Amino acid sequence: MLKEALTHAVHELGFDCYAYLNIQPVRTYAVSNYPVEWRQRYLGRGYKDVDPVVTTARAKMEAFTWAAESPRRVSSGRVRSFYAEAGDFGIRSGVTIPLKTAFGHMSMLTVASRKPSLSLERDIDQLAAVTAVALLHAKFEQQEAEPTASVQVELTARQALCLKWSAEGKSMRAIAAIEGMSFATVNFHLNNARKALDAGSLAQATARATKLKLI
Repeated sequence: MLKEALTHAVHELGFDCYAYLNIQPVRTYAVSNYPVEWRQRYLGRGYKDVDPVVTTARAKMEAFTWAAESPRRVSSGRVRSFYAEAGDFGIRSGVTIPLKTAFGHMSMLTVASRKPSLSLERDIDQLAAVTAVALLHAKFEQQEAEPTASVQVELTARQALCLKWSAEGKSMRAIAAIEGMSFATVNFHLNNARKALDAGSLAQATARATKLKLI
């Protein structure tokens, strides 16, 4: 119902589609009515690391407009290619409202249009938009809304195994003895798992892997 209501509201405001993006160190997910192929391509190909809208949102943390046509002279070829690809799906301009969330994460709502450009002052109420995104984020978190697309870190079988034993309270020497590995091998896998999970400690890596149901 929330997704349907959001789609209706976006159309009432004169936009074509929306994308709510929640960006975390080890998991990014989207709730959107963008074309299915574009949603899958965006997360599957790691476009959040290319998308200049995400970069601007992180830097400004305030509502802003963007358009595919405006950056052509100054952007890299990869960014121009990204915009051209989005344009093929009818995503040519938009308004993005970023929001800082818990634990240093970020959420952002983009309402997009087929129009070549938009005006921040004319097309959206900034204060109302930020308030709406905060409420939207809280609602999605509360209801654990099913994302329309998501991507998260993956662990190797050995990394997951060693982390699982660590979650059970086993030391690295104990894990080595149980699994018939050397201490150095266990340390290697746990260290790589920690890096993959963007964790500062083994305890944090174990907690994140458990939360993400990787172990």
